Amino acid sequence: MYEVVILAEQAMTAGDAHEVVSLHEDIDDSRHYHVLVPCADAAQDVGAALGTVAASEAVTAPQVFTAEVDVATAQDEIERGARDAVTASVAAIRSQGVEASGEFTSADPVARLTEVVAERGAAEVVVMTLPHSVSELLHLDWTSKARRRLGVPILHLLEHEPLDAEAGYGQGISGM
Repeated sequence: MYEVVILAEQAMTAGDAHEVVSLHEDIDDSRHYHVLVPCADAAQDVGAALGTVAASEAVTAPQVFTAEVDVATAQDEIERGARDAVTASVAAIRSQGVEASGEFTSADPVARLTEVVAERGAAEVVVMTLPHSVSELLHLDWTSKARRRLGVPILHLLEHEPLDAEAGYGQGISGM
C-alpha cells in the first residue's frame, strides 16, 4: 500500500482532495491518505498570553480565564473544530475513491508528523497550508522543518489553490 500523510492547516475541500489524489493516479498499488490537522493547546495559549501581558508595562494582567474549567471548555471547542476539519478532510479524500483516515494533534505539528510518518511507513508527505510568506522566507514553515527531519519526499501545496494557479496560472487565493 502506498501511504501518504497530509499535514493540513485547515479542513481540505473537495478541490484540495482532488488535487492531492490526482498526484498519485499513476501508482499501481492501492493508496491510503492519512490527514493530520494541528490544533492549539488552550492552556499553553493562556500561559503565553499571560506571559506577554506580564512582560509589558501593565501593572496587573487582565483575567483571561476565570477558572480551569474555562480552559477545558476552550480546549473542547478547539478540539471540536479540529475533529470537524479531520472528518471533512477524510470525507473529501474518500469521495475520490481512495482510503483515508485522520487525526488531530495539539502537539508540535512537525514533531507529530515525524511520528506519524514512522508509524505508518509513509512513502510521501504533502503539506497543505495557506500562504505564509514570512515563515517560508525564514524557513520556519512546516515544510522546511519537515524536510530537515524526514527522509521522504515532501510536497507543499497551498490549500484551496489549484496546482496550475500555484504555478502562476489562474486566480486562486494568493491575492488575499
